Amino acid sequence: MAREKIRIKKIDNLTARQVTFSKRRRGIIKKASELSILCDADVALIIFSATGKLFEFSSSSMRDILGRYNLHASNINKMMGPPSPYHQLENCNLSRLSKEVEDKTKQLRQMRGEDLEGLNLEELQRLEKSLESGLSRVSEKKGECVMSQISSLEKRGSELVDENRRLREQLESLEMAKTMALKEVVETESATTNVSSYDSGAPIEDDFSDTSLKLGLPSWE
Repeated sequence: MAREKIRIKKIDNLTARQVTFSKRRRGIIKKASELSILCDADVALIIFSATGKLFEFSSSSMRDILGRYNLHASNINKMMGPPSPYHQLENCNLSRLSKEVEDKTKQLRQMRGEDLEGLNLEELQRLEKSLESGLSRVSEKKGECVMSQISSLEKRGSELVDENRRLREQLESLEMAKTMALKEVVETESATTNVSSYDSGAPIEDDFSDTSLKLGLPSWE
């Protein structure tokens, strides 16, 4: 059964309209990305929602693509009629800026190893020297970051050693105090036991002596 074609018109329901906008926006951005990858094309997409929120996608630099577009549009305007002196100056500045943007974009691609066709030996050597210089600065900066991290780790390790020593000293102090308290308890209990033994034995001897005297028994002395 053939699928019924959906009539394209404004969606009256606000919620349904926002959902449709979100879905279709993601879809068109995905299609733009696929077009850029499959066909190696520079693609720029600008979307404003009904509330004025900006959504954009560009396969490279949005500014570069817009610069190329403005340059192309200015060339079309030149073909349509002679511009005023003000427009001539504006177009000249625009052309210069667009040329600079294009040159910098090409230079950036070459530094990434792209668009190397057409470069002679001297240009390749100059590019190689530039890359080596940049790589040297990157390596230097990387070394500084590594040394900074090592210094930070060493400082942290020293702090942990000090903290470990402090905790060990506290533990030894607690063990010593515990030992001293246990010793005092043992000595106190021993003294109490001796006193109790002495007190319990004395009355027995006195009672025996008194009984001997009362019965007139001979003295053992």
